[in-house]
Amino acid sequence: MRTRQGGKAVEILLVEDHPGDIRLTVEALKEINLPNNMSVVNDGTEALAFLKQEGKYEKSPRPDIILLDLMLPRMTGHEVLAKIKSDKKLKNIPVAILSSSQNEDDIMLAYKNKANCYIVKQPDIKELAECIQNFWGFSLLAKESMNSAV
Repeated sequence: MRTRQGGKAVEILLVEDHPGDIRLTVEALKEINLPNNMSVVNDGTEALAFLKQEGKYEKSPRPDIILLDLMLPRMTGHEVLAKIKSDKKLKNIPVAILSSSQNEDDIMLAYKNKANCYIVKQPDIKELAECIQNFWGFSLLAKESMNSAV
């Protein structure tokens, strides 16, 4: 698969435990026609094993972006985010929080832990797709800007 920018398909790690939200996210990505390879893990512990290529995830691809739910079993999304952003090998992977929580404390804590974006889950596929597309477009511009500054 090729993206509009002529590169390879986007590697996405979706960290989500709710089957309906997984389906909604998959449909939203189809809606924006973003060529991708999506991997899904259902809790924070699995997410970290995937990212560190441990155990059954030893051959997992490095994601270009992580879509992270906050309400997860075994380890919260906030804990996962803090661990990702404190790991020198993982901290540069963009993390978009994808949560149903509109709680100001959740949003502030996510940004304090260096989330790149906070997207409130939308029941409408088109709205969710637009949020993801806007974030991905912004991430590409930021990456290009950092590369040209070097």
